[in-house]
Amino acid sequence: MAVYTDVPDDALAAFLAHFDLGELTAFKGIAEGVENSNFYLATTAGRFILTLYEKRVDVADLPFFMNLMEHVARNGVACPQPVARKDGAVLGTLCGRPAALITFLDGVSVRRPSASHCRSLGAALARFHQATERFEGTRRNALSVAGWRVLLDQSLPRADTVADGLAAEMSGDLDDIARLWPRDLPQGVIHADLFPDNVFFLAGEVSGFIDFYFACNDMLAYDLMICMNAWCFEPDHAFNVTKAKALLDAYQAVRPLSEAERMALPVLARGAAMRFLVTRLYDWLNVPEGALVTPKDPMEYVRKLRFHRSVTSARAYGVA
Repeated sequence: MAVYTDVPDDALAAFLAHFDLGELTAFKGIAEGVENSNFYLATTAGRFILTLYEKRVDVADLPFFMNLMEHVARNGVACPQPVARKDGAVLGTLCGRPAALITFLDGVSVRRPSASHCRSLGAALARFHQATERFEGTRRNALSVAGWRVLLDQSLPRADTVADGLAAEMSGDLDDIARLWPRDLPQGVIHADLFPDNVFFLAGEVSGFIDFYFACNDMLAYDLMICMNAWCFEPDHAFNVTKAKALLDAYQAVRPLSEAERMALPVLARGAAMRFLVTRLYDWLNVPEGALVTPKDPMEYVRKLRFHRSVTSARAYGVA
């Protein structure tokens, strides 16, 4: 979440006139993340999030995201819901950008996840994967191996300004990951971005997922490794195997991993680290002038990638 596009009062009023939501009572930008322009919006009818879609989001993909949120909610996974306009559409235009209102989801994201939080997340992620089995929409993952290569190639000329030798290290790692990347593991619709700020909790249990704008079809175990990277490292970048075991055990209690998936976890974890390293590096080097946004440090994922490079077996992640 971030603010790239300023929304004048008159433009907002014209946009809201297409909805039956009463009077506007609050409106403010959300200065987090790096992808879209997001605003908290409240009216006499309730609380909402207004999103203006920017950067990597393809307008043609927006119906997929909206339909997915509606589908998983109908199948027991709590998440925000698109708000229909008076004409029944859920997408409009605001300040020259595609835009949508979604409902506000109650809950709190955690800054310092515990093993208990990881356990609740593992079970919730497995239920999400089960719910999407019946989803008919499909979306190619543009940020898989080929997409990483494109972003890395664009960043290589300046990568060493972030850290000496980073360009060569990332190039070598990506070559290795591409050579080892599995092709025949169980697939489905994945969230692909379940960082702590995209998971809400109430009373210590997951209350819902938000921010589905990277969701796509890919390997289910890859989604699990994205979560492990995001949730199971400490602020000093040390890997916490207790958290990882809690996450993986809870996931498998709902959806057991196949032997092939368990064997592939180390390279999937490396790939998940590479995916966020290349996008963070690109964003670090290409912050739009005037954007109300704080780019995330790519070096966090360099350290994670180095850890996974040393792993030879899923046992290092707490998998028996």
